[in-house]
Order: sequence, then structure tokens, then C-alpha cells
Amino acid sequence: LDQDGHPFGWPKNGFPGPQGPYYCGVGANKVYGRDVVEAHYRCCLYAGIRISGTNAEVMPAQWEFQVGPTEGIDMGDDLWVARYLLERVAEDFGVVVSFDPKPMKGDWNGAGAHCNYSTKAMREKGGMEHIEKAIDKLSKHHIRHIKEYDPNEGKDNERRLTGCHETSSIHDFSSGVANRGCSIRIPREISAQGYGYLEDRRPSSNCDPYSVTMVIVKTTCLED
Repeated sequence: LDQDGHPFGWPKNGFPGPQGPYYCGVGANKVYGRDVVEAHYRCCLYAGIRISGTNAEVMPAQWEFQVGPTEGIDMGDDLWVARYLLERVAEDFGVVVSFDPKPMKGDWNGAGAHCNYSTKAMREKGGMEHIEKAIDKLSKHHIRHIKEYDPNEGKDNERRLTGCHETSSIHDFSSGVANRGCSIRIPREISAQGYGYLEDRRPSSNCDPYSVTMVIVKTTCLED
């Protein structure tokens, strides 16, 4: 955001063009803030954060970065420090970071913290069986997960998980292959090869990563 709370690079008295050309975009008329993002990426590398990617997102001035692969609590450590570094870098550029899952009302995408998750068994030959078993367990604890996936027990995510803008409905659990409108997505290449990981698309961008890790392991591994 700019310091006035308006998205960085947006017209001050209006809105940019509709969503479509901004996702993974290139060009000054499509991408705002790349210098901030690239400086943040370098800071994470210097700090030993296991950062693995970044891209411009669907809403202009919205960006994504990924940390991982990591094991267990390291995911929370890396994401927490990476968020701090983003705030610190943005300060040098005079812009404001928002982790709000729906920073702009209307026909604009929200922001999630999609969690790619696997166990050793899921990553080995025949792992799809274990992925499907995990999804079945997750389906039985949807409400518990929603309460852990944002700091206000679902109230923040309620504005984002509407069933529109590449989200599932907060009220229903769903899963599917290569479906961005599901709670749990199995990537197409994972389905084809028969092993790998699942993607939980429900956590919000302002989630507590330790809570996300805890509840996923609790549900899928501890039979709790």
C-alpha cells in the first residue's frame, strides 16, 4: 500500500483496469513494486530463510512469496522472519505492507497463505493413497481448521473465502485435482505421477503459521 492506505501504483482517484494482465505480469503498466519484492528476496537469502519463489499476483500491487520446503516448526520460523524482513524492506521504500486477506472490497482477489504439505509416505511411490487419506481426515475437521487459519478464528477469512476469486466457500469443505476453487487442491502433476503433496488453500495471508502447522499435523498424523 501507499502511505495513504491506497494500493501502491493505483490511480489516486480511481481504479486500475480489471484483473487479468497482472498475474506474473511484466511491464510498468502491469506490475507495481517489483524493486521492493526483489530486495526482500535478497534479504531472505542473506538471512538464511529458505525462500523458494515470488511472483506478481492477480490484483495489481499484490505479491506472493514462498518459503520452503521446510520441516515442521521451521516453516513458521522462516515465514515469521520473512514477514519481518518484508516490513523492514518496505520501510526503506516508503511503502506499507498489508497482510490483510481481503485488502480491497469488490471484484479483486484476496490474499491467502496456501500451505503445501506432505509426509514421507505421500512423497514415495503409491503416495496418492496417503494424500487421499489425509484429505479425508481434513474433511472431518473443516471448522476446526478454519478457526486456526486466521488470527480472528475465521472472521478475517470470511471476507476472502467466498467461493469466488479462486477460493472455496468458508462454509464447505471441498477437494479436487488442479482446482483453485477447492479447499484442498491436488496439483495436476502430482495426480499424474501418483505421489507428492497436497495444497491447503484455506489459510489466510495473516495466519499464524505455527497454528497452521499444528492443526494440519494434529488432524492428519496424530488422529486427534
